[in-house]
Parts: sequence; C-alpha cells; structure tokens
Amino acid sequence: MPHALVLIADGSEETEAVTTIDVLRRSEVSVTVAGLDGLEIEASRGVRLRADACLDDVLGRDYDLVVLPGGKQGAERLRDDPRVVELLRRQHAAGRRIGAICAAPIALVAAGILQGRQATSYPGFLQHGEAELREEAVVVDGVITTSRGPATAMAFALALVEQLCGRAARDENAERLLYTQTVQTAATG
Repeated sequence: MPHALVLIADGSEETEAVTTIDVLRRSEVSVTVAGLDGLEIEASRGVRLRADACLDDVLGRDYDLVVLPGGKQGAERLRDDPRVVELLRRQHAAGRRIGAICAAPIALVAAGILQGRQATSYPGFLQHGEAELREEAVVVDGVITTSRGPATAMAFALALVEQLCGRAARDENAERLLYTQTVQTAATG
C-alpha cells in the first residue's frame, strides 16, 4: 500500500487539502496528515482541520508521496519552514513523488527542486525562471506534480492516485466520484 504525507498549516486551503486527502484514502493510499505547528490548524476560510500527527513526529519516515496544499498563508508557512524545505529536498533526492497545488509550489522553489521543470500554480505565485510555466490544470514533470487551485483539486488528486496506484484505480475512483470533467494535463519526464 502506498504511503502519502499531506502537510497542513494555518492558512492552508481547505478544498485542496481535504479533496486530496479524501481521494487518496478512497484509493487505499495510507495518508498521514501532519500539522506544521500542532494537530489543529485554521484553514484559509476559517475551517478547522485536525491533523493525524505533528510534523516533527513524522519527519524520520519515508513516504511515496509528499503533498502540499495551497492557500497563500499556508503555502508561505510551508515555504518558510526549514523542516519542510529539507523534507522536500530529501524526498526529491530519493526520487520519490511530490505534489503541490495553488500557491504551494513556492515551497518547491525554496527547496530548489523546480528549476528547469515544467510546473503550474495559482496565477502569480511562480515566476518565469523558477520553472517553465504551464497553464494546464495539472502538470506532471517526472516525480513532481503541480496544479492551479481549488477548482483543479479533484484533477490533481486523481493524477496523484494514477501515479501511486495506476490508471485503473484512477478511472475507478473518478467514476465512483462522478468525475467526468476533462481537464488538460501536461505530462513530461
């Protein structure tokens, strides 16, 4: 069974975090939700989310996938935390998957792992030179998957399912979720 770590912080975007966690768990991915500074966070729209663990308690483990939801303030907190930057660097160096949506690709820039890669984000968060910017809803470049924002969260989560569990699992879950929208996905590497 694949293992994923989803990081949340005060200001994380609810839709992106919860949709990703839910879809991964529906796909039988073992998901650990880790709070940056504690078990409870207040998300970007005032929704309170409760993590499974504190970040410090899970840093020594290996995960097949590390996911960062967006939300400007949450993404900035993730970007500015040296533990997160080091976690992303280790994950990338090991060739394991990383997903970031909305504003969260700024943490990938801080970790130095987007240079020369294709990526997307909420408009204005990635700058030319930090990555080769794309406008598709989901961009997969090797082990890094990025997405644009709350409206693309389902496509993002299903892309992560496909990477961890295969196309059949992705299609089965999309059907069960009544997800029929066709979104543009760019895949490279």
